[in-house]
Amino acid sequence: MIGILIVTHGALGESLIACANHVLGGAPAQTAALAVNSQDDPNIMLPKAQALVAQLNSGDGVLVLSDMYGATPCNIVTKLIQPGMVAGVAGISLPMLVRAMTYRQEPLAVVVEKAISGGREGVVQFTGQQCERYEPESSN
Repeated sequence: MIGILIVTHGALGESLIACANHVLGGAPAQTAALAVNSQDDPNIMLPKAQALVAQLNSGDGVLVLSDMYGATPCNIVTKLIQPGMVAGVAGISLPMLVRAMTYRQEPLAVVVEKAISGGREGVVQFTGQQCERYEPESSN
């Protein structure tokens, strides 16, 4: 199973994990968040992130999600990337996280693509019609 690490400003990552827990109906395994605050030194946060990646990797790889491309959390993630083993995607949203969690039995490259498509397809302009209940795609 692909591990998922979320590196974000403040408690956003932990909040997203809690929301995914609610949507999916259970606590997501092999998932962790690392909160980066304005006073945190990225050189001190990097070893913490590396330790979390090692902890979450069961041998299938880890997807590391960050909130905003170019910001400090993203810069930490860039130092974690290991082609084929640790991948990074910026712009995390709840649809992106739920999609990644739904497909985590697939290879890392597939989980990356599903996360990106979940984020992209999760951005929808309201038309005034009732929202449909979200049902995660089946990984089968």
